[in-house]
Amino acid sequence: MNKAKSEKMPGRESPPQGLSAVLEDTFPLLEGVLDGFKPALEVQEVGTVQYVGQGIALVKGLPGVKSEELVCFPGNSMGMAFNLDPTEVGIVLLDKSEDLRAGVEVQRTGRVLDVPVGEALLGRVVDALGRPLDRQGPVRTAQRFPVEREAPAIMDRAPVSIPLQTGLKVVDALIPIGRGQRELILGDRQTGKTAIALDTIINQRDKDVLCVYCAIGKQTSAVAKVIADLRHHNAMEYSIIVVAGEADPPGFEFIAPYAATSMAEYFMEQERDVLVVYDDLTRHARAYRELSLLLRRPPGREAFPGDIFYIHSRLLERSTHLREKHGGGSLTALPIIETEAQNISAYIPTNLISITDGQVYLSPHLFQKGILPAVDVGKSVSRVGGKTQLPAYRAVAGDLRLSYSQFEELESFARFGTRLDEQTRKTLARGRRVREILKQPQYGPMPVYEQMAILLATTRGVMDDLPLERIAEVERALREGVIQQLPEVCRKIPSGEKLSGEDQEALLNVARKAMASLKEPPHANG
Repeated sequence: MNKAKSEKMPGRESPPQGLSAVLEDTFPLLEGVLDGFKPALEVQEVGTVQYVGQGIALVKGLPGVKSEELVCFPGNSMGMAFNLDPTEVGIVLLDKSEDLRAGVEVQRTGRVLDVPVGEALLGRVVDALGRPLDRQGPVRTAQRFPVEREAPAIMDRAPVSIPLQTGLKVVDALIPIGRGQRELILGDRQTGKTAIALDTIINQRDKDVLCVYCAIGKQTSAVAKVIADLRHHNAMEYSIIVVAGEADPPGFEFIAPYAATSMAEYFMEQERDVLVVYDDLTRHARAYRELSLLLRRPPGREAFPGDIFYIHSRLLERSTHLREKHGGGSLTALPIIETEAQNISAYIPTNLISITDGQVYLSPHLFQKGILPAVDVGKSVSRVGGKTQLPAYRAVAGDLRLSYSQFEELESFARFGTRLDEQTRKTLARGRRVREILKQPQYGPMPVYEQMAILLATTRGVMDDLPLERIAEVERALREGVIQQLPEVCRKIPSGEKLSGEDQEALLNVARKAMASLKEPPHANG
């Protein structure tokens, strides 16, 4: 019997000597951990879906849920607590709701809606929750910011004084934008609003300004074209694209601009300059109106809820230029809205005009005439004004806005009469050449020194005798001549130095040489 006990049982082997020693050391540790473990009951709030609508759900239960808290549905789809009523909670869905039905359970997550922030987002295309859409792998960041953040205090803000160059002559000379400003871009559909924003992003390539483009409710093809254009012009490396497409739930469109602003604020707090484009806030307002009506909030003017002004003001107030003691970073906002039949006095346009620091208005009449960008100088304004302009602009184009507006008014009156005095004819001729000079093709932002040479030559009358159809040729020759002949002046202008009389005369001489080189007709016989 003892002999039988001492034999090894079939299928079992004693552990190796080293492993046996490890097990002998491990078991006492495990016993110590188990002895100190005291299981505790954890209370978890669970609600039940009562109703599912287009983009919203009504839930019973969740007595402790907080406003804007994330909740989780089956299948790991997310929602945000929006309405906190005594008997039920209105949830805004952030994922597709096809598989969601009444009776399923909802759980609290205990955290508010937040997004990843950090350097890893640069060059990426993400959705409003920071999830990648570009098939380049996960976005690996170390921090997350809440989507809704408090705007900087008044005393933490510095005056807007540093220019944000768009590369567009008509904007930089007549409607200057500064870093930390909120400049509205508005106009009817298909008048070039997105084109101005894209040119501004492309022009920041060597300006140390990071860019965030937020697409709200746009068609997938339109967003794909924007991404392709930015990649073609090497602008994606310093840009983030946040997309809430037209196929996404309205809740996604609602949170998208706030998420994009949080991503931008991370860099502003890292002492960087950031530009955010919201394209466009008209669709954002409509998404919020849809959610509010579905959740039975009382409608107001044009069926928008009473707090429609507040949702945009709390978004745009986050754009600012911080004081040096807070890092000196800036967040510039270019919100875009669409008008209907040129009605800039409609509800949403007037709200945003009152919130922002100026507007760039695009006219469909100018667009149809081929005057691109179709900026209506008379209806456009920058409330920061010349404080953000480089000194060279103030010297060259200080009275250009006034004279151009006078020309437009004079041109409209000149149509009624045939006999004009010599001074009026000269004013009209100069104004037509200024209008021709302010034309600019898309994806062709222009450096400051090239703009300066062209504007100076035009305002000083160098091109007064030049036929309109040859102005583009002279402009090309002038741009090349400035770079080749005046490298020192090209350095001085962007650095903020004033243009001396000698510098201005040198620029005018280059313009005269460009005129002389093209003075012969294009098809003249030798």
